[in-house]
Amino acid sequence: MRILLRQSLSLLLLLTLLTGVLYPLACTGLAQLIFPRQADGSLIVRDGQVLGSRLIGQSFSGPAYFWSRPSATTPYAYAADASSGSNLGPTNPALRNAIERRIAALQAADPAQHGSIPVDLVTSSASGLDPDITPAAAQYQLARVAQARHLPPATVQAMIRASTRARQWGVLGEPRVNVLELNLRLDGLWSRH
Repeated sequence: MRILLRQSLSLLLLLTLLTGVLYPLACTGLAQLIFPRQADGSLIVRDGQVLGSRLIGQSFSGPAYFWSRPSATTPYAYAADASSGSNLGPTNPALRNAIERRIAALQAADPAQHGSIPVDLVTSSASGLDPDITPAAAQYQLARVAQARHLPPATVQAMIRASTRARQWGVLGEPRVNVLELNLRLDGLWSRH
């Protein structure tokens, strides 16, 4: 029995070292070597100050800013340590109420806008952290942002185009607009390298 117990504990210790220490260290070291910017969180830094990450959404609510996709994380929106969707089904009254509140907020922010609201402006993503919106969602907000900033719509349109990313490798995903990058562009704080 002692031999079996010693063998079991030795194997547990060996596997813990291999899979719990050495493998994560090797993956982290390799990521830092090959993809250092991404491994560090794809942070946007200006004058030594971290403004945010290209990978995690942020809450914007002022009329002069493009609004992000809603977040379902708790206890606060875009909580990176609490990534999750709402898990509310289409027949759940709580989901319907949340969508109606979001629609009302969008309409109150821009009463002149009568177009159909893109779904990504009223529903959260599966992670609750989506940093991107569709080009249609950006177009929906263009007039409100241009008016609030006293900018010609063509100027804001150019900023949207500059912040739009195409499908990865031309086939994966959909075109998308990174909201933080777009808002920083509008604030004149950041330009793509």
